[in-house]
Amino acid sequence: MASQPTRKQAPGNDAGGMEATTKTPGWRSADRSAGRAASRPPVTSAPAIQVAGLGKKFGHVAAVDDVSFTGGYGRITGFLGPNGAGKTTTLRMLLGLIRPDAGTATIAGKPYPELASPARTVGALLDAAAHPGRSGWNHLRVLAAAAGIPEDRARRLLARAGLQHAARQRAGGYSLGMRQRLGLAAALLGDPAVLVLDEPANGLDPRGIRWLRDLLRSLAAEGRAVLISSHILAEVAQTADDVVIIHHGRTLTQAPLPDLLATRPGASLEDIYLELTGTPEGEPS
Repeated sequence: MASQPTRKQAPGNDAGGMEATTKTPGWRSADRSAGRAASRPPVTSAPAIQVAGLGKKFGHVAAVDDVSFTGGYGRITGFLGPNGAGKTTTLRMLLGLIRPDAGTATIAGKPYPELASPARTVGALLDAAAHPGRSGWNHLRVLAAAAGIPEDRARRLLARAGLQHAARQRAGGYSLGMRQRLGLAAALLGDPAVLVLDEPANGLDPRGIRWLRDLLRSLAAEGRAVLISSHILAEVAQTADDVVIIHHGRTLTQAPLPDLLATRPGASLEDIYLELTGTPEGEPS
């Protein structure tokens, strides 16, 4: 078989992402990222994202209890789990917003508080919040000024998010989908090598979801690491290279998506997810 170009491998990981951790031996990944050229070099030899034995309790409730996974440069990692599984708490610990009780979470080899230039290392979207009295343009301009980023980049990202027509409109009048687009533009301000996105498809219509899918693929093709949490499993199946599934605060599996699908021939990601999380039909998740 003729060789074909592949996306840049994640430093320190032969597969450029994560290895399967389920029990079926002899898997081989049909890497869906083949053919995506990477132009953005990793900023460090450490994994882009590394979470190891992470734990957090709120009172007597264990929100996260032994979550571990990695995310590689040049790859999109889907972070999945039912409501209350600990996804958002894990992401907030990764971003230094919550102190873990156990384990470690690093970005480019360092805990978030130790990053020399956080805005230029990792971009994050945890919610679509923006000052309701500011225009979309002013929101990005203020964030750019605080991080020492030229206004011209904010202007270009506003256009890339498809918000030129609403640049002077107050964010309080934006739809949820427009606020999501504005949040994604803000996450990209520092031109980061790592992106952490919590439910970025919330509020997007079908055209917006297609735009998001293409955006994430283009960012990964540039060599960036992209970590997304989502409940839209069909969309994750079209977008992600790797999948992490957690439940009750614990990691159930982490694997390249083709390897995970190979364990259940004919099954979809949704089928496997429901089987692993044990979510009965009709039960809220």
